[in-house]
Amino acid sequence: MKLVEDFSFGLFFWLILVLVVLIFLLRKYAWKPVLKSLDDREEGIQKAIDSAEEAKKEMQNLKADNEKMKQEARQERDAMLKEAQQMKKQMISEAAEEAAIKADDIIAKAQTSIQNEKKAAIDDLRQQVAQFSIEIAEKVLKEELKDKKAQNKLIDRELENVKLN
Repeated sequence: MKLVEDFSFGLFFWLILVLVVLIFLLRKYAWKPVLKSLDDREEGIQKAIDSAEEAKKEMQNLKADNEKMKQEARQERDAMLKEAQQMKKQMISEAAEEAAIKADDIIAKAQTSIQNEKKAAIDDLRQQVAQFSIEIAEKVLKEELKDKKAQNKLIDRELENVKLN
C-alpha cells in the first residue's frame, strides 16, 4: 500500500498527458505509415498469391493444351500413315493392273503374230505343194510313158527329189 500513499495526482496527470500526446503523435506520424505499409505489403502479398494462382492455372491450361496438341498430332500422324499405306496399296494394285493389261496386250499381239506367221507358212506350203504338183504333172505329161508302172516310178522319184522345208 505504499503505492497508494506515494500516489501523486500531478505526476499522474502529466503521465496521462504525455501518454495521450504520444499516442496522438504515434497515430498521426507512425501508425498511419506503418499501417499503410502493412496494408501495402499485405496487398502486394495477396497480388503475388493471386498472380501465382493465375500462373498455376495458366500452366495447367498450357499443359492441357499441350496434351491436346500432342493427341491431335498423334491422330494426324496416324491418319497420314494410314493414308500413305492406302496410297501405297492403291499404287501397287494399279501397277499390277497395268502390268497385267500390258502382259495381256503383249500376249494378244504375240498370238496374232503367230497366227499370221502360221497362215503365211500354210499359204507358202500350199503354193509349194501346188508348184510341185504342177512340176510333176508337167514331167509326167512330157514323158510319154506307155505303162503305168513307169509313171508310178517317175512320180516316186520326183517325190523323193522334192524335200519339204
